[in-house]
Amino acid sequence: MRLGVCGMVPQDFQTITLQHLQAISALGLTGAAFHGVGEQLFDVQMSECEKVRTVFAQAGMDLPQFGIAFGECLFDYDIEVCAHVIRKIGCGIEVARELNAHTCLIRTGSLNPAGSYSPCKENLLPESKARLIKTLKQVAAKAELEGVTVVIETHALTIMDSPETNKEVIDAVGSDRMGVVMDYVNHFQSMSQVYNSTERLNHIFDYMGPISFVAHCKDICVKSGLVLHIDEEVPGEGELDMVTALQRWHDLYPNGYMLLEHLGNDQYPHAAANVQRICVEAGIEIH
Repeated sequence: MRLGVCGMVPQDFQTITLQHLQAISALGLTGAAFHGVGEQLFDVQMSECEKVRTVFAQAGMDLPQFGIAFGECLFDYDIEVCAHVIRKIGCGIEVARELNAHTCLIRTGSLNPAGSYSPCKENLLPESKARLIKTLKQVAAKAELEGVTVVIETHALTIMDSPETNKEVIDAVGSDRMGVVMDYVNHFQSMSQVYNSTERLNHIFDYMGPISFVAHCKDICVKSGLVLHIDEEVPGEGELDMVTALQRWHDLYPNGYMLLEHLGNDQYPHAAANVQRICVEAGIEIH
């Protein structure tokens, strides 16, 4: 497998320098991922993408994932909203192509106006899933045209709330250019699943593994409170059977990227060292 990071670079990807990427390389990582703000992507020039490609090439660094940041819902009731976000994603796919990104990440959004990862009962209606699939088919058509692989960030709080739903939706879209992110942490829904993580991880990988093109490398912790609080944790510092997560990914994609994410820059050295140690002890090659 390969190990990279989504972070440690400026929010404006056009300002990424060789020094940013060398700092990532110094951690033994070979990939750096970043996001672009949806509305701003319409103004990105090919020459700007070429500059970023050159810096990555100079650093010997891969771009495993280019994410498109947007707030719209892909299954909004308003067809004009859906049409606009499809155009925005289409532009992002073109930018991903010009950047030589391995994948282009999108999210589904939510009918809850509070945000893409805010729960909403209407997200779970069959007609919402039908609208989502209709939109995703249009996105997939653009991805096929541009030769770009699109991955969807899924989560227990979203319309794509389980490994089973993820497989159902991707099967319905029916495109080799569309899959999901193997973000296994996002699909733990109970304490019993967390405390029996080997079984849950294998279930997640059984369903999502064949339709995943990039993975996010995190751990889980359960925090105190009168309701359930399952939070992300630095890999190797939480409750998960990280060996199973890393081994399952390596077995599926020996050249596929796992990305560290959602940490402060000061935490990435520790996170990278933990994953590298776990892999050495388990005999999993990182290259």
